[in-house]
Amino acid sequence: MAATAVADWRASIFAAFKSADIRQIGYVPDAGHTLLIQQCGADPDITAVSLTTEEEGVALAAGAWLGGQRCALLMQSSGVGNCINMLSLAKSCRFPLVMLVTMRGEWGEFNPWQVPMGHATPAVLEAMDVLVYRVDAAADAGDTVAAALDIAFNGGLATAVLLSQRLIGAKKWVK
Repeated sequence: MAATAVADWRASIFAAFKSADIRQIGYVPDAGHTLLIQQCGADPDITAVSLTTEEEGVALAAGAWLGGQRCALLMQSSGVGNCINMLSLAKSCRFPLVMLVTMRGEWGEFNPWQVPMGHATPAVLEAMDVLVYRVDAAADAGDTVAAALDIAFNGGLATAVLLSQRLIGAKKWVK
């Protein structure tokens, strides 16, 4: 995939955030989200919050909603496991929760430690009543994120958009 195509799908996600009036982004630093984090951090209308662990993002989203703002979370599939208990907060309190998850443990993975959680991520999220969408093609990224944002904020639901490893590009082991 060409570098411009990679940038384009992230730009389409950023455009979906702007269209949905996202004002806060919680993230754990991740190479797959780097350009999107930079775009959000550079926007004066968006507060980008670096989290120490992914479950803090669920609380951030709850607080943003209570304060009249919309939030989205950016994380890697390995971080989904850290959020399981906190996802009960979204279910019980019925506030909108939008998570964008870069997948690991899939196509081209070099690290076998990433495979179990990468494999389990969709089922774990679905078990916690999170609506799960998947993006495998760059052309689908913006529309899929926009749809997840719409249903989350219109229905007080939890959604996750899984950005496949084929989309983001497989990481390579560097010696």
